[in-house]
Amino acid sequence: MILAWRIVSAAYQESAFTGDGAKTYGGRWNSKGVPVIYTAESLALASIEILVNLSSAKLLDNYVKIPVHFEENLVQALPFKDLPSDWNNRPVSQSTQILGDKWFKEQRSAVLRVPSVVVPEEYVYLLNPVHPDFTKIEIGTPVAYHFDTRLIKKDDQRRVLVRPR
Repeated sequence: MILAWRIVSAAYQESAFTGDGAKTYGGRWNSKGVPVIYTAESLALASIEILVNLSSAKLLDNYVKIPVHFEENLVQALPFKDLPSDWNNRPVSQSTQILGDKWFKEQRSAVLRVPSVVVPEEYVYLLNPVHPDFTKIEIGTPVAYHFDTRLIKKDDQRRVLVRPR
């Protein structure tokens, strides 16, 4: 059984597994209009994925962590050799969105394993909430999650994330 993690603002914990956020805004592996749920293979990677996309340290308050369990047979892995050359571009490349959208539309699996851009040696798991096997994914209970304050530094009387560029 695979364990993955989802970290979300507590305000969105009730809708954390609908795919509505990614459907509204799009993501690296999905276009707007496609509901996908992003999880990570470790709590540390899930934390980093939140931090790199955060616009303000003030937003780090009031998060929850949610464990997700699923069997290996629900997963399709996207190997590095099949990734487009611009898979890790910033801003997000349309080619990765096309790959994720195709996986979603073809209903290939309930889960797609893709490399993390932040830590390419680790994986992000995309969940397809409309796949028939989505019901086989076990979603745990949300628990309060607090980011370590050492991830934040004071700068000019305001808190900012430590984000090397």
